[in-house]
Amino acid sequence: MSVLVVTSLGDIVVDLHTDRCPLTTKNFLKLCKMKYYNGCLFHKVEKDFLAQTGDRTGTGTGGDSVYKFLYGEQARFFEDEIHPDLKHSKTGTVAMASAGENLNASQFYFTLRDDLDYLDEKHTVFGIVEEKEGLDTLAKINEAYVDDQGRPFKDIRIKHTYILDDPFDDPRQLAEFIPEKSPEGKPHDEVT
Repeated sequence: MSVLVVTSLGDIVVDLHTDRCPLTTKNFLKLCKMKYYNGCLFHKVEKDFLAQTGDRTGTGTGGDSVYKFLYGEQARFFEDEIHPDLKHSKTGTVAMASAGENLNASQFYFTLRDDLDYLDEKHTVFGIVEEKEGLDTLAKINEAYVDDQGRPFKDIRIKHTYILDDPFDDPRQLAEFIPEKSPEGKPHDEVT
């Protein structure tokens, strides 16, 4: 179960823990299907720590789960799926950037170095980037020049996401949220 994330600095293939984190991986896969992540900025890059994305506003304060689209505002967030054996031990670990306990929506991050064990059991780890499938792209992101808030001076964006394997059936109401084609240009809020 995997997704190809095409960024402005290269490609990343994320292998998903669909069997261990079904709520989280279903959220991620269905948001990819909705092209929700297309155009998202990496709004925070902390060298040798993590690169965060998944907020369509580009501010780091927004984002919605697929469950909000399907079931309404009360379902904006979903529960953690934390497993003690799914750790932040390798560069390329993919986990939810939550707003607190059981407050997961759309934001996620990639780790940019090994052994970030102090993040274990605080965030849902739901995937991993394998060695030859995007670690070189993560290395480029890690080298980005950033301001004092960790925002890259030169935008790094998710251009497209491609689902390579999805074990989950689409809820019938998902169809109305799937655009015919990917959005083009900058997100609406960034156009001045």
